[in-house]
Amino acid sequence: MTKTRERLMLSISTVVLGLIAGLGSLILANFLDIIEKLFLNFNETPLSPFAANASGTRRLVSMVIGGVIAAIVWYYMRTKMKPTVSIAKALDGETMPVWTTAVHVFTQIFFVATGGSVGRELAPREFGAMLSQTWQRFLQHFGITFDEEDRKLLIAAAAGAGFAAIYIAPLTGTMFAIELLYKKVTGRAVAVSLTMSSVAMLVGSTLRGFHPYYAVGNGDFSPISVVLVIVVGPLCGVVGAYFRRFFQWANKHQARDRSILWLLPAAAVLTGAIAYFYPEISGNGRALAQPAMTNQSAGLIGIFLIGGLAKALVTVFSLRAGASGGTLTPSIAIGATIGMSLGVVAHMLIPGITIWQGGLIGAATLLASSQQAPFMALFMIFEVCHLDYSALLPLGLGVALASASSQLVLHQSKKPQQQR
Repeated sequence: MTKTRERLMLSISTVVLGLIAGLGSLILANFLDIIEKLFLNFNETPLSPFAANASGTRRLVSMVIGGVIAAIVWYYMRTKMKPTVSIAKALDGETMPVWTTAVHVFTQIFFVATGGSVGRELAPREFGAMLSQTWQRFLQHFGITFDEEDRKLLIAAAAGAGFAAIYIAPLTGTMFAIELLYKKVTGRAVAVSLTMSSVAMLVGSTLRGFHPYYAVGNGDFSPISVVLVIVVGPLCGVVGAYFRRFFQWANKHQARDRSILWLLPAAAVLTGAIAYFYPEISGNGRALAQPAMTNQSAGLIGIFLIGGLAKALVTVFSLRAGASGGTLTPSIAIGATIGMSLGVVAHMLIPGITIWQGGLIGAATLLASSQQAPFMALFMIFEVCHLDYSALLPLGLGVALASASSQLVLHQSKKPQQQR
């Protein structure tokens, strides 16, 4: 193709894939709503982030049924269908099988909707990447192909667009595509990724609106919040690095044979047993993060910290047991409990420090550390909470400190491997 035709087809593909990725994410979001309503008689919102009105028994039964069904589907998929292909391998040139990927992403959403403890953001990313490959194969029938760089860019951008449509966060989708997937910052990459994520976000907002994903307090971040950042940032950086190591271990040793048929239901039983008394532990992490970000009571610090620890454990166990899913929103939940707890203590010593801002600082810094993506983490918290520019300094500094401290842990973990 000529340069002009290449640019034209890239522009057309950017818009088309934005529409397709947005529609795919909208379908997944509506599927989650249907399953939550069916199993828990519950519609998730910032003001109602978990099924508080469902009985403990119903929450337990929902998770057990969800775990058993997901285990059966994933076992069949992994033993009878074409193997799944990750986004990273798709970028390297492997083909994501359409039907296997579709079953995979809908099972992820189903598992989370019934109460399973993994993030739901991986599903729309994988769906978007698969749709990008499918679109590119469709164009090949008409003699239209892309060079290697544009092929990768369209896959990475579509994965980010799927994320943007779910969380109504185009900048986050762009940063995810560029920082974690494409790993190149060029004008072309930014233009394609940002346009595609913006289009997908507009599609996603048609039914879900432009509401914040987390409801937080009002008011600007004051300069005194930097005092809290200096403590929360490095601490959440270290905790996030360990969480990263644990979920990487879980994914590496994930159950893929018959053991998934008992391990995943066991993880569901454990999660359900905790959720019987502590419903905030269920789901992708919003159920725990939202109340943590709005808590003002010092007497609840211990309960929230126990919840954060339990969330980390059941998420890692679920991944090890065979569940597939993301770790972004569980990271936000764990960080929010730590940041809020330190915010309560700091508020007693320095009244000018705002507690809910401590929760956001913890969420951003632990997310940046666990994902090793500081820009994505920074913009995600900005967008999903609808923050103003006053949050840029404390969150930016916190993310920088967390990224630096996390490297100490991650660098140490590599030393024994390098010495072998």
